Amino acid sequence: MANDDGLYPIAILIDELKSDEPVRRLNSISRLSTIALALGEERTRSELIPFLAENTDDEDEVLLAAAEQLGGFVPFVGGPVYAHLLLPLLETLSTVEETVVREKAIDSLCKVGSKLPDNSLCEHFIPLIKRLATGEWFTSRVSSAGLFSTAYPRATAHLKAELRHLYASLCKDETPMVRRAAAHKLGGFARVVEREYVARELMQLFTDLINDVQDSVRLLAVESCSAFAASLSSEDATIHLLPVINKFAQDKSWRVRYNVAHQLVQLCESLGKEHTRSDLTPNFVRLLRDSEAEVRVAAASKVSALSACLTSQQIALNIVPCVRELSVDNSQYVRAALASVVMELAPMLGKPGTIEHLVPVFLTLLKDTYPDVRLNVISKLSQVNQVIGIELLAQSLLPAIEELAEDKHWRVRLAIVEHIPLLASQLGAEFFQDKLGPQCMRSLEDQVASIREAGAKSLQKIAKDFGPEWAKEHLVPKVLAMSRNSHYLYRMTMLLALSLLASIVSHDVLVAHMLPVILSSAKDKVPNVKFNAAKMMARIAPLLERQVVDHHVKPCLVELCEDADMDVRFYAREALFACEPK
Repeated sequence: MANDDGLYPIAILIDELKSDEPVRRLNSISRLSTIALALGEERTRSELIPFLAENTDDEDEVLLAAAEQLGGFVPFVGGPVYAHLLLPLLETLSTVEETVVREKAIDSLCKVGSKLPDNSLCEHFIPLIKRLATGEWFTSRVSSAGLFSTAYPRATAHLKAELRHLYASLCKDETPMVRRAAAHKLGGFARVVEREYVARELMQLFTDLINDVQDSVRLLAVESCSAFAASLSSEDATIHLLPVINKFAQDKSWRVRYNVAHQLVQLCESLGKEHTRSDLTPNFVRLLRDSEAEVRVAAASKVSALSACLTSQQIALNIVPCVRELSVDNSQYVRAALASVVMELAPMLGKPGTIEHLVPVFLTLLKDTYPDVRLNVISKLSQVNQVIGIELLAQSLLPAIEELAEDKHWRVRLAIVEHIPLLASQLGAEFFQDKLGPQCMRSLEDQVASIREAGAKSLQKIAKDFGPEWAKEHLVPKVLAMSRNSHYLYRMTMLLALSLLASIVSHDVLVAHMLPVILSSAKDKVPNVKFNAAKMMARIAPLLERQVVDHHVKPCLVELCEDADMDVRFYAREALFACEPK
């Protein structure tokens, strides 16, 4: 009987895997780890794995789930010593026609291979790579490219030479799909190969791939540039890679130029500032002025990162003219990419350079018709403030900020509200009262709930900065005045703002001015306001003296517990419980 019970999980698996319904087979595969635990390590090795190996002719979704599950199966078969038993099944899955299944099988093979002991790696994993790399069907050769970097570091010297030779054959394969896979994985392979062989053997493969007739092969080869720059000596990197970059930056395929734009910063870090300033900067300028918008987007997003390798004079001479052009680019995505990083140039240019070169660009971007552009500029205002000071910032940018506070796009208004506390702390209390205060208060009556909530939180931050006395005089009266607003949503926002300010103001202000309004709100005609008042009472109760809670708060909550509205009664009871001494 016990034996029958032990067979039950595998019987369920077999039944479901043979089901005519793909969903049942998929559910079964998704429970492989649970079934393996029930079977134990020995039966998983002797029954489950062989059974799965016999059922690889299935729907792609089922095979994909199996490939994903097997990557974490090493503990279920008995640990690294037995991990090689998973390889044949994963090898089969890595040769199927469906790309996503093959990719997941390769990922799992890398996970299993990394846990194999050295002797098993040489005995089982590397022969698997050889079989795939010399397979008749291109799918197996494509899959093999992703395994070399896992096997190479722990292989013997003889096997390492074989692996390099095999990889060279993939790079020269007559099938473009295989060359694409080899180009895509070449950078990862270069990172684990010894430097002498990178320069002597892999560099030649890289050169062949970047001269390939297929655009897609050249495109993927570009991604290896940064890996080669890190793997080669500084001298070799300069000799071999600079000509490549000069060529790629002018490649006829825009996708290749796009990849160059993404790689350029990493190359700058590997080649050093000297070569960046003399050789890579002209290429970067060329990419910033590329005819394709996608390339300009990629280059614009790297403006500040690459400029960090340049002097302020070079930035002003080479980069700033491009920045001006990009700030009025025809593509909104180019302008948005620039807006997300251009503020970071301020510390590099210094105060005079920022005022002369960047402030006009900032003002242009702040008036952009595309909301994401304005949003990206607003989020980086603090970096400009650190350089030019708040007075100049206020003079040049504050009018634009005031305009944006009324923007029709709610995300822009939200960003402004969230940045008001930062500006207030730097501008000072007097400036806030005159310029930013009205905007902040208007945010409490915005049509968008997120903005009203952000406005209340901003008031709390400002009150912390300027102190309880200032808050008592300038914030509390304005918030309390909202209790007379005809719209119930704004009265609810008032309650939220009061609860946030309660921890800032003095106890006297809380009891004498704020508590009466909260208690009065508990008698509002709108149930939503009443149960929000109950929640607010629970929040401020810990800040009040016990006598005040017992004589004022609890009687009000008891009355709400008898309210006709179910939600009001629920929140009132919750608040009563919260008011009890702990």
